[in-house]
Amino acid sequence: MARRTGIFVQMQRDFARQQRERQRAEAAYVRQQQQAHREALRTAAAERRYAEQLAKADARARTEMEKQRKLAHVESQQALVDQYNADLTATVAEMESLLAATLEVDDYVDFESLKRTTVHPPFQPGALAQAVARPVMERLPARPVFEQFAPQAPTGLSKLFSGKSYERDLAGAQRQFAFADQQWQQHVAAAQQRQAQADHQHKLAEQERLARLAAAEQAYQAECQARVQKTDEHNAEVDGFAEAFRAGEPQAIVDYFTLVLANSDYPDSFPQRYRIAYVPESKQLVIEYELPTIDCVPTEREFRYVKSKDEITSVARPAKDIKVLYASIVAQVTLRTVHEVFEADRLKMIDSLVFNAVVSTIDKGTGNEISPCLVTLRTTNDVFDGFNLHMVEPLECLNRLNAAVSKKPDELAPVRPVLEFDMVDKRFIEETDVLSSLDSRPNLLELSPTEFESLIQNLFAKMGLDTKQTRPSRDGGVDCVAFDPRPIFGGKVVIQAKRYRNTVDVSAVRDLYGTLQNEGASKGILVTTSGYGKASFEFASGKPLELIDGANLLYLLAEHADLQAKIVAPEK
Repeated sequence: MARRTGIFVQMQRDFARQQRERQRAEAAYVRQQQQAHREALRTAAAERRYAEQLAKADARARTEMEKQRKLAHVESQQALVDQYNADLTATVAEMESLLAATLEVDDYVDFESLKRTTVHPPFQPGALAQAVARPVMERLPARPVFEQFAPQAPTGLSKLFSGKSYERDLAGAQRQFAFADQQWQQHVAAAQQRQAQADHQHKLAEQERLARLAAAEQAYQAECQARVQKTDEHNAEVDGFAEAFRAGEPQAIVDYFTLVLANSDYPDSFPQRYRIAYVPESKQLVIEYELPTIDCVPTEREFRYVKSKDEITSVARPAKDIKVLYASIVAQVTLRTVHEVFEADRLKMIDSLVFNAVVSTIDKGTGNEISPCLVTLRTTNDVFDGFNLHMVEPLECLNRLNAAVSKKPDELAPVRPVLEFDMVDKRFIEETDVLSSLDSRPNLLELSPTEFESLIQNLFAKMGLDTKQTRPSRDGGVDCVAFDPRPIFGGKVVIQAKRYRNTVDVSAVRDLYGTLQNEGASKGILVTTSGYGKASFEFASGKPLELIDGANLLYLLAEHADLQAKIVAPEK
Protein backbone atom coordinates (compact mmCIF):
# COMPACT_ATOMS: atom_id res chain seq x y z
CA MET A 1 0.00 0.00 0.00
CA ALA A 2 2.73 2.36 0.95
CA ARG A 3 4.49 1.35 -2.23
CA ARG A 4 1.46 2.16 -4.34
CA THR A 5 1.19 5.49 -2.64
CA GLY A 6 4.82 6.23 -3.37
CA ILE A 7 4.33 5.38 -7.03
CA PHE A 8 1.30 7.59 -7.23
CA VAL A 9 3.13 10.42 -5.59
CA GLN A 10 5.99 9.93 -7.97
CA MET A 11 3.58 9.99 -10.92
CA GLN A 12 2.05 13.18 -9.59
CA ARG A 13 5.44 14.68 -9.26
CA ASP A 14 6.43 13.65 -12.77
CA PHE A 15 3.16 15.02 -14.16
CA ALA A 16 3.64 18.25 -12.25
CA ARG A 17 7.21 18.45 -13.53
CA GLN A 18 6.04 17.84 -17.09
CA GLN A 19 3.39 20.50 -16.67
CA ARG A 20 5.99 22.94 -15.41
CA GLU A 21 8.36 22.08 -18.21
CA ARG A 22 5.56 22.46 -20.77
CA GLN A 23 4.57 25.76 -19.25
CA ARG A 24 8.20 26.88 -19.23
CA ALA A 25 8.51 25.78 -22.86
CA GLU A 26 5.31 27.58 -23.79
CA ALA A 27 6.49 30.68 -21.92
CA ALA A 28 9.88 30.41 -23.62
CA TYR A 29 8.11 30.07 -26.99
CA VAL A 30 5.93 33.06 -26.23
CA ARG A 31 8.99 35.01 -25.20
CA GLN A 32 10.79 33.85 -28.32
CA GLN A 33 7.84 34.90 -30.49
CA GLN A 34 7.62 38.17 -28.70
CA GLN A 35 11.34 38.66 -29.12
CA ALA A 36 11.10 37.77 -32.80
CA HIS A 37 8.18 40.16 -33.15
CA ARG A 38 10.10 42.86 -31.38
CA GLU A 39 13.11 42.13 -33.60
CA ALA A 40 10.87 42.25 -36.65
CA LEU A 41 9.42 45.52 -35.47
CA ARG A 42 12.91 46.88 -34.87
CA THR A 43 14.04 45.60 -38.28
CA ALA A 44 11.02 47.12 -39.98
CA ALA A 45 11.59 50.39 -38.15
CA ALA A 46 15.26 50.26 -39.10
CA GLU A 47 14.34 49.57 -42.68
CA ARG A 48 11.84 52.40 -42.64
CA ARG A 49 14.42 54.68 -41.14
CA TYR A 50 16.96 53.50 -43.71
CA ALA A 51 14.47 53.97 -46.52
CA GLU A 52 13.65 57.40 -45.19
CA GLN A 53 17.35 58.19 -44.98
CA LEU A 54 17.84 56.96 -48.53
CA ALA A 55 14.88 59.01 -49.71
CA LYS A 56 16.18 62.08 -47.92
CA ALA A 57 19.68 61.48 -49.28
CA ASP A 58 18.27 60.99 -52.76
CA ALA A 59 16.23 64.17 -52.43
CA ARG A 60 19.28 66.02 -51.19
CA ALA A 61 21.31 64.59 -54.08
CA ARG A 62 18.65 65.58 -56.60
CA THR A 63 18.44 69.02 -55.04
CA GLU A 64 22.22 69.35 -55.15
CA MET A 65 22.35 68.06 -58.72
CA GLU A 66 19.67 70.52 -59.78
CA LYS A 67 21.53 73.25 -57.97
CA GLN A 68 24.77 72.29 -59.70
CA ARG A 69 22.97 72.03 -63.06
CA LYS A 70 21.48 75.48 -62.65
CA LEU A 71 24.85 76.81 -61.52
CA ALA A 72 26.59 75.18 -64.49
CA HIS A 73 23.92 76.59 -66.83
CA VAL A 74 24.37 80.07 -65.39
CA GLU A 75 28.13 79.76 -65.68
CA SER A 76 27.78 78.47 -69.26
CA GLN A 77 25.50 81.34 -70.22
CA GLN A 78 27.79 83.84 -68.55
CA ALA A 79 30.80 82.34 -70.34
CA LEU A 80 28.88 82.66 -73.60
CA VAL A 81 28.11 86.29 -72.80
CA ASP A 82 31.78 86.88 -71.96
CA GLN A 83 32.77 85.35 -75.31
CA TYR A 84 30.21 87.50 -77.12
CA ASN A 85 31.55 90.61 -75.41
CA ALA A 86 35.15 89.63 -76.10
CA ASP A 87 34.35 89.09 -79.80
CA LEU A 88 32.45 92.37 -79.86
CA THR A 89 35.35 94.24 -78.27
CA ALA A 90 37.81 92.64 -80.68
CA THR A 91 35.63 93.54 -83.67
CA VAL A 92 35.29 97.17 -82.63
CA ALA A 93 38.99 97.40 -81.78
CA GLU A 94 39.88 96.00 -85.21
CA MET A 95 37.67 98.61 -86.88
CA GLU A 96 39.12 101.40 -84.79
CA SER A 97 42.67 100.40 -85.77
CA LEU A 98 42.24 99.79 -89.51
CA LEU A 99 44.78 102.47 -90.34
CA ALA A 100 47.23 101.66 -87.54
CA ALA A 101 47.26 97.96 -88.52
CA THR A 102 48.69 98.63 -91.97
CA LEU A 103 51.41 100.98 -90.77
CA GLU A 104 53.34 98.04 -89.31
CA VAL A 105 53.25 96.15 -92.62
CA ASP A 106 55.52 96.60 -95.62
CA ASP A 107 53.07 96.77 -98.53
CA TYR A 108 55.75 96.49 -101.23
CA VAL A 109 55.32 93.41 -103.41
CA ASP A 110 58.71 92.03 -104.35
CA PHE A 111 58.51 90.38 -107.77
CA GLU A 112 61.01 87.77 -106.61
CA SER A 113 58.56 86.75 -103.88
CA LEU A 114 56.05 85.88 -106.60
CA LYS A 115 58.39 83.29 -108.04
CA ARG A 116 58.13 79.63 -107.20
CA THR A 117 60.70 76.99 -106.44
CA THR A 118 60.26 73.44 -107.59
CA VAL A 119 59.82 70.95 -104.78
CA HIS A 120 59.86 67.31 -105.83
CA PRO A 121 58.27 64.65 -103.68
CA PRO A 122 60.60 61.72 -102.99
CA PHE A 123 60.53 58.84 -105.42
CA GLN A 124 58.46 56.08 -103.83
CA PRO A 125 58.70 52.84 -105.82
CA GLY A 126 56.93 50.89 -103.10
CA ALA A 127 57.13 47.11 -103.54
CA LEU A 128 59.15 47.56 -106.74
CA ALA A 129 62.14 48.52 -104.61
CA GLN A 130 62.27 45.03 -103.12
CA ALA A 131 63.96 42.28 -105.13
CA VAL A 132 61.85 39.23 -105.84
CA ALA A 133 62.59 36.58 -103.22
CA ARG A 134 64.79 33.79 -104.55
CA PRO A 135 63.25 30.31 -104.46
CA VAL A 136 64.36 28.13 -101.54
CA MET A 137 66.48 25.14 -102.48
CA GLU A 138 64.49 21.95 -102.01
CA ARG A 139 65.90 19.85 -99.22
CA LEU A 140 66.98 16.47 -100.66
CA PRO A 141 66.96 13.19 -98.68
CA ALA A 142 70.29 11.61 -97.89
CA ARG A 143 71.57 9.26 -100.56
CA PRO A 144 71.07 5.64 -99.51
CA VAL A 145 74.12 3.56 -98.57
CA PHE A 146 74.45 -0.19 -98.92
CA GLU A 147 74.88 -0.73 -95.18
CA GLN A 148 71.21 0.25 -94.78
CA PHE A 149 70.19 -2.86 -96.77
CA ALA A 150 73.05 -5.35 -96.14
CA PRO A 151 72.15 -8.46 -94.10
CA GLN A 152 74.07 -9.28 -91.00
CA ALA A 153 77.02 -11.50 -91.76
CA PRO A 154 76.93 -14.90 -90.02
CA THR A 155 79.46 -15.60 -87.32
CA GLY A 156 80.87 -18.74 -85.69
CA LEU A 157 79.17 -22.07 -86.51
CA SER A 158 76.40 -20.29 -88.38
CA LYS A 159 78.84 -19.70 -91.22
CA LEU A 160 78.82 -23.47 -91.88
CA PHE A 161 75.06 -23.76 -92.17
CA SER A 162 73.89 -20.39 -93.57
CA GLY A 163 76.43 -19.54 -96.19
CA LYS A 164 74.11 -20.00 -99.14
CA SER A 165 71.26 -18.26 -97.32
CA TYR A 166 73.48 -15.28 -96.57
CA GLU A 167 74.55 -15.09 -100.18
CA ARG A 168 70.88 -14.99 -101.24
CA ASP A 169 70.16 -12.27 -98.67
CA LEU A 170 73.19 -10.36 -99.79
CA ALA A 171 72.12 -10.53 -103.41
CA GLY A 172 68.61 -9.35 -102.45
CA ALA A 173 70.05 -6.49 -100.41
CA GLN A 174 72.17 -5.46 -103.36
CA ARG A 175 69.08 -5.39 -105.58
CA GLN A 176 67.17 -3.33 -103.01
CA PHE A 177 70.08 -0.92 -102.64
CA ALA A 178 70.36 -0.51 -106.39
CA PHE A 179 66.60 0.19 -106.65
CA ALA A 180 66.69 2.69 -103.76
CA ASP A 181 69.71 4.42 -105.23
CA GLN A 182 67.97 4.64 -108.60
CA GLN A 183 64.87 6.11 -106.93
CA TRP A 184 67.03 8.63 -105.12
CA GLN A 185 68.76 9.68 -108.33
CA GLN A 186 65.38 10.14 -110.06
CA HIS A 187 64.14 12.22 -107.13
CA VAL A 188 67.30 14.38 -107.26
CA ALA A 189 66.90 14.85 -111.00
CA ALA A 190 63.26 15.90 -110.59
CA ALA A 191 64.18 18.26 -107.76
CA GLN A 192 66.93 19.77 -109.86
CA GLN A 193 64.47 20.27 -112.73
CA ARG A 194 61.97 21.95 -110.40
CA GLN A 195 64.74 24.15 -109.01
CA ALA A 196 65.80 25.14 -112.52
CA GLN A 197 62.21 26.07 -113.40
CA ALA A 198 61.87 28.07 -110.17
CA ASP A 199 65.13 29.88 -110.86
CA HIS A 200 63.93 30.68 -114.38
CA GLN A 201 60.61 32.03 -113.09
CA HIS A 202 62.49 34.08 -110.49
CA LYS A 203 64.74 35.51 -113.17
CA LEU A 204 61.72 36.49 -115.30
CA ALA A 205 59.96 38.03 -112.31
CA GLU A 206 63.04 39.99 -111.34
CA GLN A 207 63.48 41.21 -114.90
CA GLU A 208 59.85 42.33 -114.95
CA ARG A 209 60.33 44.10 -111.60
CA LEU A 210 63.40 45.91 -112.83
CA ALA A 211 61.58 46.94 -116.01
CA ARG A 212 58.62 48.27 -114.03
CA LEU A 213 60.99 50.03 -111.63
CA ALA A 214 62.79 51.68 -114.55
CA ALA A 215 59.43 52.73 -116.02
CA ALA A 216 58.36 54.16 -112.67
CA GLU A 217 61.65 56.07 -112.36
CA GLN A 218 61.20 57.38 -115.91
CA ALA A 219 57.65 58.51 -115.12
CA TYR A 220 58.89 60.16 -111.92
CA GLN A 221 61.62 62.00 -113.84
CA ALA A 222 59.02 63.12 -116.40
CA GLU A 223 56.82 64.44 -113.60
CA CYS A 224 59.81 66.26 -112.10
CA GLN A 225 60.63 67.75 -115.47
CA ALA A 226 57.00 68.85 -115.90
CA ARG A 227 57.08 70.51 -112.49
CA VAL A 228 60.33 72.27 -113.34
CA GLN A 229 58.89 73.41 -116.67
CA LYS A 230 55.73 74.70 -114.99
CA THR A 231 57.80 76.57 -112.43
CA ASP A 232 60.06 77.99 -115.14
CA GLU A 233 57.02 79.15 -117.12
CA HIS A 234 55.53 80.79 -114.03
CA ASN A 235 58.82 82.50 -113.16
CA ALA A 236 59.20 83.64 -116.76
CA GLU A 237 55.74 85.20 -116.51
CA VAL A 238 56.81 86.94 -113.31
CA ASP A 239 59.94 88.25 -115.02
CA GLY A 240 57.78 89.46 -117.90
CA PHE A 241 55.39 91.05 -115.43
CA ALA A 242 58.27 92.83 -113.68
CA GLU A 243 59.74 94.01 -116.98
CA ALA A 244 56.35 95.31 -118.17
CA PHE A 245 55.85 97.06 -114.83
CA ARG A 246 59.23 98.79 -114.99
CA ALA A 247 58.44 99.80 -118.57
CA GLY A 248 55.30 101.50 -117.33
CA GLU A 249 52.83 99.33 -119.24
CA PRO A 250 49.36 100.28 -117.94
CA GLN A 251 48.04 96.74 -117.53
CA ALA A 252 51.15 95.64 -115.61
CA ILE A 253 50.84 98.63 -113.28
CA VAL A 254 47.15 97.90 -112.73
CA ASP A 255 47.96 94.23 -112.02
CA TYR A 256 50.74 95.15 -109.59
CA PHE A 257 48.62 97.47 -107.48
CA THR A 258 45.78 94.98 -107.62
CA LEU A 259 48.18 92.57 -105.89
CA VAL A 260 49.04 95.24 -103.34
CA LEU A 261 45.41 95.82 -102.40
CA ALA A 262 44.65 92.09 -102.46
CA ASN A 263 47.30 91.57 -99.77
CA SER A 264 45.55 94.00 -97.43
CA ASP A 265 43.90 92.10 -94.59
CA TYR A 266 40.47 93.44 -93.65
CA PRO A 267 37.64 92.09 -91.48
CA ASP A 268 35.43 89.49 -93.14
CA SER A 269 32.49 91.90 -93.31
CA PHE A 270 34.43 94.21 -95.65
CA PRO A 271 33.80 93.58 -99.38
CA GLN A 272 37.37 94.36 -100.56
CA ARG A 273 36.26 94.99 -104.13
CA TYR A 274 37.92 97.66 -106.22
CA ARG A 275 38.65 98.84 -109.75
CA ILE A 276 42.01 100.24 -110.80
CA ALA A 277 43.04 102.17 -113.93
CA TYR A 278 46.25 103.86 -114.94
CA VAL A 279 46.81 106.91 -117.16
CA PRO A 280 50.40 106.70 -118.44
CA GLU A 281 50.45 110.27 -119.84
CA SER A 282 50.06 111.75 -116.37
CA LYS A 283 51.29 108.67 -114.43
CA GLN A 284 48.02 108.82 -112.56
CA LEU A 285 46.51 105.82 -110.79
CA VAL A 286 42.73 105.84 -110.37
CA ILE A 287 41.11 103.60 -107.76
CA GLU A 288 37.42 103.07 -107.13
CA TYR A 289 37.21 101.25 -103.80
CA GLU A 290 34.04 99.67 -102.42
CA LEU A 291 33.40 100.43 -98.76
CA PRO A 292 31.33 98.29 -96.42
CA THR A 293 27.89 99.60 -95.56
CA ILE A 294 27.12 100.92 -92.09
CA ASP A 295 25.80 97.43 -91.30
CA CYS A 296 29.41 96.37 -90.66
CA VAL A 297 29.34 98.30 -87.38
CA PRO A 298 27.98 96.14 -84.52
CA THR A 299 24.62 97.41 -83.30
CA GLU A 300 25.28 95.94 -79.83
CA ARG A 301 27.31 97.78 -77.25
CA GLU A 302 27.27 94.97 -74.72
CA PHE A 303 25.74 91.56 -74.07
CA ARG A 304 24.21 90.60 -70.73
CA TYR A 305 22.75 87.50 -69.12
CA VAL A 306 19.46 88.04 -67.29
CA LYS A 307 19.34 85.25 -64.73
CA SER A 308 15.72 85.77 -63.73
CA LYS A 309 14.58 85.27 -67.33
CA ASP A 310 17.37 82.89 -68.30
CA GLU A 311 18.06 84.77 -71.51
CA ILE A 312 20.91 86.64 -73.14
CA THR A 313 20.07 90.21 -74.04
CA SER A 314 22.06 93.02 -75.57
CA VAL A 315 22.44 96.70 -74.88
CA ALA A 316 22.08 98.69 -78.08
CA ARG A 317 25.00 100.77 -79.26
CA PRO A 318 23.90 104.41 -79.42
CA ALA A 319 23.11 105.56 -82.95
CA LYS A 320 25.59 108.40 -82.54
CA ASP A 321 28.40 105.96 -81.72
CA ILE A 322 27.53 103.87 -84.79
CA LYS A 323 27.69 106.94 -87.03
CA VAL A 324 30.98 108.10 -85.52
CA LEU A 325 32.60 104.68 -85.90
CA TYR A 326 31.35 104.30 -89.48
CA ALA A 327 32.67 107.73 -90.42
CA SER A 328 36.02 106.72 -88.92
CA ILE A 329 35.99 103.46 -90.93
CA VAL A 330 35.36 105.39 -94.15
CA ALA A 331 38.24 107.76 -93.41
CA GLN A 332 40.62 105.01 -92.27
CA VAL A 333 40.00 102.82 -95.33
CA THR A 334 40.73 105.82 -97.55
CA LEU A 335 44.01 106.71 -95.83
CA ARG A 336 44.99 103.07 -95.52
CA THR A 337 44.55 102.39 -99.23
CA VAL A 338 46.42 105.53 -100.28
CA HIS A 339 49.23 104.64 -97.87
CA GLU A 340 49.47 101.06 -99.16
CA VAL A 341 49.67 102.21 -102.78
CA PHE A 342 52.34 104.83 -102.20
CA GLU A 343 54.39 102.60 -99.89
CA ALA A 344 54.35 99.82 -102.50
CA ASP A 345 55.42 102.23 -105.26
CA ARG A 346 59.17 101.99 -104.67
CA LEU A 347 59.93 102.50 -108.35
CA LYS A 348 57.89 105.74 -108.40
CA MET A 349 55.63 104.67 -111.22
CA ILE A 350 52.84 106.92 -109.90
CA ASP A 351 52.89 110.70 -109.81
CA SER A 352 49.34 111.17 -108.59
CA LEU A 353 46.55 109.05 -107.16
CA VAL A 354 42.81 109.52 -107.48
CA PHE A 355 40.82 107.61 -104.91
CA ASN A 356 37.03 107.29 -104.89
CA ALA A 357 35.38 105.40 -102.04
CA VAL A 358 31.92 104.12 -102.98
CA VAL A 359 29.22 102.01 -101.37
CA SER A 360 27.25 99.45 -103.40
CA THR A 361 23.75 99.25 -102.02
CA ILE A 362 20.06 99.45 -102.89
CA ASP A 363 18.17 102.72 -102.94
CA LYS A 364 15.29 102.02 -100.57
CA GLY A 365 13.21 104.62 -102.34
CA THR A 366 13.55 103.23 -105.88
CA GLY A 367 14.76 99.68 -105.27
CA ASN A 368 17.57 100.26 -107.76
CA GLU A 369 21.27 99.58 -107.26
CA ILE A 370 23.29 102.68 -106.44
CA SER A 371 26.96 103.38 -105.75
CA PRO A 372 27.23 106.76 -104.01
CA CYS A 373 30.74 108.15 -103.59
CA LEU A 374 31.49 108.95 -99.94
CA VAL A 375 35.11 110.09 -100.27
CA THR A 376 37.11 111.40 -103.19
CA LEU A 377 40.60 112.85 -103.34
CA ARG A 378 43.54 113.42 -105.60
CA THR A 379 47.00 113.55 -104.07
CA THR A 380 50.66 112.88 -104.77
CA ASN A 381 53.27 110.84 -102.96
CA ASP A 382 55.25 113.95 -102.04
CA VAL A 383 52.21 115.53 -100.36
CA PHE A 384 51.05 112.35 -98.67
CA ASP A 385 54.53 111.56 -97.39
CA GLY A 386 54.39 114.70 -95.26
CA PHE A 387 51.75 113.19 -92.96
CA ASN A 388 52.59 111.14 -89.87
CA LEU A 389 49.80 108.60 -90.06
CA HIS A 390 50.65 107.21 -86.63
CA MET A 391 49.43 110.43 -85.05
CA VAL A 392 46.70 111.78 -87.34
CA GLU A 393 42.98 111.89 -86.72
CA PRO A 394 41.68 110.28 -89.95
CA LEU A 395 38.87 112.72 -90.77
CA GLU A 396 41.03 115.74 -90.04
CA CYS A 397 43.80 114.25 -92.17
CA LEU A 398 41.39 113.94 -95.11
CA ASN A 399 40.46 117.60 -94.69
CA ARG A 400 44.14 118.53 -94.86
CA LEU A 401 44.40 116.48 -98.06
CA ASN A 402 41.55 118.56 -99.53
CA ALA A 403 39.45 115.43 -99.87
CA ALA A 404 35.72 115.72 -100.40
CA VAL A 405 34.08 113.67 -97.63
CA SER A 406 30.39 112.91 -97.23
CA LYS A 407 28.87 114.97 -94.44
CA LYS A 408 26.53 112.09 -93.61
CA PRO A 409 28.13 108.82 -94.70
CA ASP A 410 25.61 106.89 -92.60
CA GLU A 411 22.88 108.32 -94.84
CA LEU A 412 24.99 107.72 -97.99
CA ALA A 413 25.06 111.43 -98.78
CA PRO A 414 27.27 111.47 -101.91
CA VAL A 415 30.08 113.77 -102.95
CA ARG A 416 31.08 114.50 -106.53
CA PRO A 417 34.14 112.42 -107.49
CA VAL A 418 37.30 114.26 -108.43
CA LEU A 419 37.36 111.94 -111.44
CA GLU A 420 34.68 109.44 -112.45
CA PHE A 421 36.29 106.05 -112.80
CA ASP A 422 34.41 105.39 -116.03
CA MET A 423 35.95 108.56 -117.45
CA VAL A 424 39.26 106.75 -117.59
CA ASP A 425 38.68 105.39 -121.10
CA LYS A 426 40.77 102.31 -121.87
CA ARG A 427 40.71 103.19 -125.55
CA PHE A 428 42.67 106.30 -124.67
CA ILE A 429 44.93 104.72 -122.11
CA GLU A 430 46.21 101.72 -123.99
CA GLU A 431 46.43 103.07 -127.54
CA THR A 432 47.27 99.61 -128.84
CA ASP A 433 44.56 99.28 -131.51
CA VAL A 434 46.40 98.15 -134.65
CA LEU A 435 43.24 98.76 -136.68
CA SER A 436 42.99 102.42 -135.65
CA SER A 437 43.15 103.48 -139.30
CA LEU A 438 39.88 101.62 -139.84
CA ASP A 439 38.21 103.23 -136.82
CA SER A 440 35.37 105.47 -137.92
CA ARG A 441 35.43 107.55 -134.72
CA PRO A 442 36.68 111.13 -135.18
CA ASN A 443 40.23 111.69 -133.99
CA LEU A 444 40.30 114.82 -131.82
CA LEU A 445 43.94 115.51 -132.72
CA GLU A 446 42.98 115.75 -136.40
CA LEU A 447 40.26 118.38 -135.89
CA SER A 448 40.88 121.94 -137.03
CA PRO A 449 41.03 124.63 -134.34
CA THR A 450 37.54 125.85 -135.33
CA GLU A 451 36.12 122.32 -135.18
CA PHE A 452 37.75 121.74 -131.80
CA GLU A 453 36.30 125.03 -130.51
CA SER A 454 32.81 124.07 -131.58
CA LEU A 455 33.25 120.62 -130.04
CA ILE A 456 34.24 121.98 -126.61
CA GLN A 457 31.54 124.65 -126.64
CA ASN A 458 28.93 122.08 -127.61
CA LEU A 459 30.08 119.70 -124.90
CA PHE A 460 29.75 122.18 -122.06
CA ALA A 461 26.47 123.47 -123.44
CA LYS A 462 25.19 119.88 -123.35
CA MET A 463 26.39 119.69 -119.75
CA GLY A 464 24.13 122.64 -118.85
CA LEU A 465 26.54 125.59 -119.04
CA ASP A 466 25.87 128.78 -120.97
CA THR A 467 29.10 129.06 -122.98
CA LYS A 468 30.39 132.07 -124.86
CA GLN A 469 33.53 132.03 -126.93
CA THR A 470 36.00 134.83 -126.19
CA ARG A 471 38.96 134.41 -128.47
CA PRO A 472 40.82 131.62 -130.21
CA SER A 473 43.95 130.43 -128.47
CA ARG A 474 47.28 130.11 -130.17
CA ASP A 475 47.76 126.46 -129.17
CA GLY A 476 44.80 125.14 -131.20
CA GLY A 477 42.36 125.14 -128.28
CA VAL A 478 39.60 127.52 -127.29
CA ASP A 479 39.15 129.86 -124.36
CA CYS A 480 35.62 130.65 -123.32
CA VAL A 481 33.63 131.93 -120.39
CA ALA A 482 30.63 129.90 -119.27
CA PHE A 483 27.94 130.45 -116.70
CA ASP A 484 26.56 127.74 -114.44
CA PRO A 485 22.88 128.63 -113.91
CA ARG A 486 22.51 126.54 -110.74
CA PRO A 487 21.75 128.58 -107.60
CA ILE A 488 24.35 128.60 -104.83
CA PHE A 489 26.74 126.25 -106.70
CA GLY A 490 26.65 128.13 -110.01
CA GLY A 491 28.48 131.18 -111.23
CA LYS A 492 31.07 132.21 -113.73
CA VAL A 493 33.31 129.48 -115.12
CA VAL A 494 36.51 129.99 -117.12
CA ILE A 495 37.24 127.18 -119.58
CA GLN A 496 40.49 126.66 -121.42
CA ALA A 497 41.23 123.81 -123.83
CA LYS A 498 44.59 122.44 -124.92
CA ARG A 499 44.68 120.25 -128.05
CA TYR A 500 48.04 118.73 -127.07
CA ARG A 501 49.90 115.55 -127.88
CA ASN A 502 52.26 115.87 -124.91
CA THR A 503 51.66 116.34 -121.20
CA VAL A 504 50.34 119.78 -120.26
CA ASP A 505 52.90 121.81 -118.34
CA VAL A 506 52.05 123.20 -114.92
CA SER A 507 52.40 126.73 -116.31
CA ALA A 508 49.11 126.26 -118.16
CA VAL A 509 47.39 125.46 -114.86
CA ARG A 510 48.92 128.54 -113.25
CA ASP A 511 47.76 130.65 -116.21
CA LEU A 512 44.23 129.34 -115.83
CA TYR A 513 44.25 130.18 -112.13
CA GLY A 514 45.42 133.72 -112.95
CA THR A 515 42.64 134.08 -115.53
CA LEU A 516 40.12 132.82 -112.96
CA GLN A 517 41.20 135.51 -110.49
CA ASN A 518 41.25 138.25 -113.12
CA GLU A 519 37.78 137.32 -114.37
CA GLY A 520 36.37 136.97 -110.85
CA ALA A 521 35.17 133.48 -111.78
CA SER A 522 34.10 130.86 -109.27
CA LYS A 523 35.71 127.96 -111.11
CA GLY A 524 38.30 127.21 -113.78
CA ILE A 525 38.29 124.17 -116.08
CA LEU A 526 41.28 123.07 -118.13
CA VAL A 527 40.57 120.50 -120.86
CA THR A 528 43.29 118.70 -122.79
CA THR A 529 43.58 115.86 -125.24
CA SER A 530 46.70 114.64 -123.42
CA GLY A 531 47.34 114.53 -119.66
CA TYR A 532 48.79 116.35 -116.66
CA GLY A 533 51.84 115.86 -114.53
CA LYS A 534 52.24 115.67 -110.77
CA ALA A 535 53.10 119.36 -110.47
CA SER A 536 49.81 120.32 -112.13
CA PHE A 537 47.75 118.26 -109.71
CA GLU A 538 49.71 119.57 -106.74
CA PHE A 539 49.14 123.18 -107.84
CA ALA A 540 45.40 122.61 -108.47
CA SER A 541 44.90 120.88 -105.12
CA GLY A 542 42.66 122.95 -102.85
CA LYS A 543 41.88 125.48 -105.60
CA PRO A 544 38.63 125.84 -107.58
CA LEU A 545 40.29 124.25 -110.59
CA GLU A 546 39.25 121.12 -112.46
CA LEU A 547 41.68 119.32 -114.75
CA ILE A 548 40.10 117.18 -117.48
CA ASP A 549 42.51 114.96 -119.40
CA GLY A 550 42.02 113.11 -122.66
CA ALA A 551 40.35 110.10 -121.08
CA ASN A 552 37.92 112.37 -119.21
CA LEU A 553 37.17 114.29 -122.38
CA LEU A 554 36.35 111.13 -124.33
CA TYR A 555 34.03 110.00 -121.56
CA LEU A 556 32.24 113.37 -121.34
CA LEU A 557 31.76 113.50 -125.10
CA ALA A 558 30.21 110.02 -125.10
CA GLU A 559 28.13 110.67 -121.97
CA HIS A 560 26.79 114.16 -122.70
CA ALA A 561 27.28 114.84 -126.43
CA ASP A 562 26.61 111.28 -127.67
CA LEU A 563 29.88 111.39 -129.59
CA GLN A 564 32.23 108.41 -129.72
CA ALA A 565 35.68 109.87 -130.39
CA LYS A 566 39.31 108.83 -130.16
CA ILE A 567 42.66 110.47 -129.49
CA VAL A 568 45.43 109.02 -131.58
CA ALA A 569 48.55 110.95 -132.58
CA PRO A 570 48.88 110.91 -136.41
CA GLU A 571 51.92 109.20 -137.85
CA LYS A 572 54.72 111.53 -138.85
